[in-house]
Order: sequence, then structure tokens, then C-alpha cells
Amino acid sequence: MSDSTLPPVTSVLFACTYNAIRSPMAEALMKHYHGHRIYVDSVGVREGDLDPFMVAVMDEIGIDVRRHHPKTFDDLEDTSFDLVVSLSPEAQHRAVELTRTMACDVIFWNTFDPTLIEGSREARLDAYRQVRDQIERQILRAFPTQGGPNV
Repeated sequence: MSDSTLPPVTSVLFACTYNAIRSPMAEALMKHYHGHRIYVDSVGVREGDLDPFMVAVMDEIGIDVRRHHPKTFDDLEDTSFDLVVSLSPEAQHRAVELTRTMACDVIFWNTFDPTLIEGSREARLDAYRQVRDQIERQILRAFPTQGGPNV
């Protein structure tokens, strides 16, 4: 299933490896653009800690993610999602396992892990910005807004 042929969804789960960078970015961006029209959550395969670079680049675009608490698939209280969007290969495998017995679609947006970039603070922040902007483009393409952000 391609992103442009997604059926209408009412609930989306974003998943990555630690729920510390990519999936919280996606969750926050989806909430920014779709507000309460779509239920959104995010998880990781393993426990992680909130990443300060992620917080900084989301703050640059006016989205506060400081209250995000990373959680794992095992921490989910509700698993009745219409769609799971995996942002890392490890999360894709776990999402497929989770949805074997569910009427739920799974798509994979292979998203670069910005923690792999070394160097100056600015070089690292730039990698996070690129990931943020890539996720934002994918969300807007897959889940077009009617009339702009719903904040």
C-alpha cells in the first residue's frame, strides 16, 4: 500500500526504535496538523529517554514535546489502531508482529536515525531538522489537511 492510497484513518500509531526522536516527532506533527480528528500515539521497540536535540528542533517550529514520555509497544493500553507507521526497520518487524491478528494496516517510512551524525552541535541539530522536515512532508502527503493546521 502506498502512502497516497491510504484509506481514511481515525487512529495512527507511529513506531521507532526508542520512542525518543522519530516517532515522537511524527506524533507531535500529526497532532499539530490533525488535532482531535485523528487519534495519535507513538511507541518504541525499546525504552529510551527523551532526546534534547529532538526537543530543540521541534521547539524551533513552535511544537512543544517536553511532556512526551517515551514508551514501548508493551506499554500500550490500547492497540486498536487503523494504521501503524513504522519509522525504523526494528519497529517495522515489531509492528508486523503486533498486527498479525488485527485488522490494521502497517506502512514503513524508512527514516534516518539522526543520532548517527557526529560533529558540532549545529551539525547534529541540522540532521535532526532534516529528519523532522522529512517526517512532516510524509505526513502532509499521506494525511492531507483541509484548511491548514488544526491547533
